[in-house]
Amino acid sequence: MSSTPRSLGEKLTALMGRARPGTGRRHTTRSLSADVEALPDSSVSLSRTAIGNLANGTQDNPTTDTVIALCKALGDVPPAHLLPHESYDDLEALQAFEDPAVRQALVLLSRFGDGLPSVLRLLTLLEGLPEEERRNVIADLKRRREDLGLKPIPRNGPPEKPKGRRRRTADEAAAYAVKALEGL
Repeated sequence: MSSTPRSLGEKLTALMGRARPGTGRRHTTRSLSADVEALPDSSVSLSRTAIGNLANGTQDNPTTDTVIALCKALGDVPPAHLLPHESYDDLEALQAFEDPAVRQALVLLSRFGDGLPSVLRLLTLLEGLPEEERRNVIADLKRRREDLGLKPIPRNGPPEKPKGRRRRTADEAAAYAVKALEGL
């Protein structure tokens, strides 16, 4: 039995109800609008009315840039959290998963089988470890994989950008068109 996913408005309202770093006060539509405006390198502008419409569910289809700006202004919340899917309701797990060391440990652990505790619980536990202990966990997992004769997990670095100008692929052109049309 699956639970009903929380809506964007419900999640936004809950995030606004949390204490803001530095002030200890919760966000209002006015303060959140000001924080979005104050973001460096962002061209997004949200009025308090627009934020209120998102929070009460009147408007539930913001642009990608709007979601990213809201998430940054709310304290670097993972943007996936605002998506209406039950898998994205667990904010702590999403925040833990954004840590590359936690993701690496999860990949290493996932190859051992199904006898592991809940992945979400595991992510939260790994995120809470100090950096040195996380490195030790990863080193132990790598050593254990070697002992079992398993292949090492390839490390995915950032993809190399091609040099010079190139044409967009069909998928990139479609994504560009969608992004351009979202604001209409």
